[in-house]
Amino acid sequence: MAIRAPYLPIVYVRGYAARMDEIEDTVATPYMGFNLGATKLRQDHDGKPLRWIFESPLIRLMKDHGYMDAYADGDFLSEPGGAPVRSVWIFRYYEPVSESLGEGDRRTLPELAAHLRRFLLHTVRPAVCGDDPDLLADFRVHLVAHSMGGLLCRTYLQNLCHKGTGDPQRDEALELPGDPLVERVFTYATPHSGIDLEGVNVPDLGTWDKWHIRSFNRDVMRDYLDLPGGTERLDSLNGRFPPERFFCLVGTNYKDYRAFHGLSARATGPMSDGLVMIRNATVRDAPRAFVHRSHSGDYGIVNSEEGYQNLRRFLFGEVRVDARLHAEEITLPRPVQEKKDAGHAVRASYHIDSAVSLRNATCFLHERRSEHGSALLKSYDAWVKEGRPAYLFSGFLMRAGKGRDQGDTALAFALHVAVRVPVYEVDNRFWLDGHFEGGPVLQDTVTVHVRPDGRKTTIAYGLASRDGLGEARRRAGVQWETEQTARVRFPLGFAEDQRRVKRPGFRGHLAIDVHVR
Repeated sequence: MAIRAPYLPIVYVRGYAARMDEIEDTVATPYMGFNLGATKLRQDHDGKPLRWIFESPLIRLMKDHGYMDAYADGDFLSEPGGAPVRSVWIFRYYEPVSESLGEGDRRTLPELAAHLRRFLLHTVRPAVCGDDPDLLADFRVHLVAHSMGGLLCRTYLQNLCHKGTGDPQRDEALELPGDPLVERVFTYATPHSGIDLEGVNVPDLGTWDKWHIRSFNRDVMRDYLDLPGGTERLDSLNGRFPPERFFCLVGTNYKDYRAFHGLSARATGPMSDGLVMIRNATVRDAPRAFVHRSHSGDYGIVNSEEGYQNLRRFLFGEVRVDARLHAEEITLPRPVQEKKDAGHAVRASYHIDSAVSLRNATCFLHERRSEHGSALLKSYDAWVKEGRPAYLFSGFLMRAGKGRDQGDTALAFALHVAVRVPVYEVDNRFWLDGHFEGGPVLQDTVTVHVRPDGRKTTIAYGLASRDGLGEARRRAGVQWETEQTARVRFPLGFAEDQRRVKRPGFRGHLAIDVHVR
């Protein structure tokens, strides 16, 4: 047995439980939600939920990648060296908090982070490595976390492993400060920049806060994430962990998140998963994708095919892709252009829809749409005049995830993109003459085939508007940015030298970075 990335032990860290009865329900289950599947896949054309069996992340990791759970004989596997490397461990941090299995006292996130350190050092590592010096030297885990669990992981990485607990004897026993022993971190719907309810930062109620809701208050977060006051954003890892090894999956379905301890989804509304705002759910410079799933429940982000496909590809995939949409020229409708030519002030912002589908798959790897209330909004000045591209998504491709009926060796995906104008403004007033709501200035699908082979990696593409959906016969010119990262550009919209252009219309390009691990 050897310990080699990417197939490492996986440690699941569940999210927040508020009331004691919820904590007792949590500790009464062995897998704390990681074993929960789903049977509903949104709705069909008749408005009825489709049945789609998703077995759960735990079961799928077992089926697809040969993992096993870490329980035996009523407890965690404890025989030294008796646990396989491909094992899933549940970090049961609510047990000390429960009244039935613990002391019934709340723990702060730094205290829970110390508990995580102890769990890795004294439970997982000896069970996997025994006393084999080579295995002990190579020991690493993947952390997979939902909601507040992601903040616990950040507290562990950014604070505890860097500064220790402050108790010399305890730090010596926990080998702190020290290597976090973590290879990659995947977070589902984590409020990395806090939680807003009705647009207000969650308050810090001090000793009155028996549920520890203050854990989501930004001032409290800044302290336990060890971020200097006023100098670092809350979404910063502060140089304590490589952001490229940290993935954020963001939910966008606020309508199907029904309640949060008596507060309805109306507390957040569009541009959220029902609890966490999209703008608060990512870590700076880390790869991220967006899926139309709610924070939890029947349509929850953890118990979803979309969540699992992003998880397995981030942990085990061979290729990372990052997509950005550049706008070089956006033409106005003729009447609006005439107003601008006459000296009137014209303003416009644009909704950018994007979705990524995989060949032979039934779900989207990434999805932001206007009809879901989650489209990206870019102003004309920032996008065109200042030349700042629209970051769409990061995704991972893997050979093991290819469809079985494909003889083609390519790792393929299709990026559906549309640019829409909510409304034009002329002299600070909405301009509705001749306006059709939701009309796109760009709508196309780019199919991309990646054949990874080091410096011999080839990339082909096709545009549905020119080549047909699913076709990728155009060879892309590859520009190598580093030894492992290539950049390609795909033109979209009308050509620069086109004599007659659409009004309104779009001219730009899609830039995709392909990183071969």
